[in-house]
Amino acid sequence: MPGLRWLLTHPCKGASSQPKCSVARGWRAQVIPLVNRGYFCSICRFRKLKGRDWTGGDPFSKWISGSLVMGADSGPGAPSAVPWRKVLYERQPFPDNYVDCRFLEELRRNVGVRRYRYWPVVREAGLVTQQLSCVAVFLTLWWYMYQGELYPFTLLLAGLLCALLGYGLYEALGGSRGGGRTRLADLQSAAIFLAFTFGFSPVLKTLTESVSTDTVYAMSALMLLAHLVTFPYAQPSPPGSLSLNAALFGSVCLASRLPGALHTFAMLTCALLVFALWPCLLHRLRDRAPRGFPWAAALVSLGGVGGLASQSPGGAVVLALAQLTLTLICPLLLLWLQKHKDNIQGPWDEAEIHEDLSRFLQ
Repeated sequence: MPGLRWLLTHPCKGASSQPKCSVARGWRAQVIPLVNRGYFCSICRFRKLKGRDWTGGDPFSKWISGSLVMGADSGPGAPSAVPWRKVLYERQPFPDNYVDCRFLEELRRNVGVRRYRYWPVVREAGLVTQQLSCVAVFLTLWWYMYQGELYPFTLLLAGLLCALLGYGLYEALGGSRGGGRTRLADLQSAAIFLAFTFGFSPVLKTLTESVSTDTVYAMSALMLLAHLVTFPYAQPSPPGSLSLNAALFGSVCLASRLPGALHTFAMLTCALLVFALWPCLLHRLRDRAPRGFPWAAALVSLGGVGGLASQSPGGAVVLALAQLTLTLICPLLLLWLQKHKDNIQGPWDEAEIHEDLSRFLQ
């Protein structure tokens, strides 16, 4: 109410007037005696207030202690009786939660927020799409072997050719080799894996004989889903241990339902190529050959859709829609949501130490 505000901020001038509001009259009855006793007026401001306790329980006393003593309502631009300072070691006549008008001067919005562009986001989303396509390719090969339309020797020969071509391309792209490994060490690792896998194939073939087929399929689907969820898309080389183990476990479950031990060996070798070696090559392509990376990811995506279409046209349509959604629509949604991002920072945040403290650790 403007009349009440005028009365409270200029009580000595409003002493002769009678406000129409009952609340104003009640407060005026308490303000005027203070004016007559010389405690404050619109000119001399807050005289004799120092040292007096204005922390009573009634609303007027709270208003006096919270507004007049602080100088918050003493008029625009008027200095307060005691300036507020943002310190903890000094006792001040202000509540603990009091802040002045300068509190929001240090407000900062969206500091350090990374602004995305559409096509770079689409390029990064291709990693998710191609990994989903890798699972579709693996399931297609397994289904062909399960139906007897693909022989294990054919799959082994195709896998060997793909491994040699991929390794040659990996070396041609250059880059650092982890742990100082040599080509001889890579060959020894591959030989050890193939030998152990071939030797344990009969055991793996009979590993889930006592488990029902529905349970095996459910475990395989769950493990492949865990592989997709936990796959390190930001740094897929080498693949994460959790995602790789989940994919291999699902592959073992599916391979145990194939006709023979050689089928199991061929399927596990294919799983190693698809889930372990291909992400390393794709990561190298993304870093060393940015123009070739989209083509490689698109080729795998088309292979997954085409292979699934030969067995289940409906599943191929679902996969194609999922690929389009992940690659084209989700980046648009990310950019749209980024426009509404409102990250605020200010003096209420925890302190950040920017000084180099490494000398204290020596």
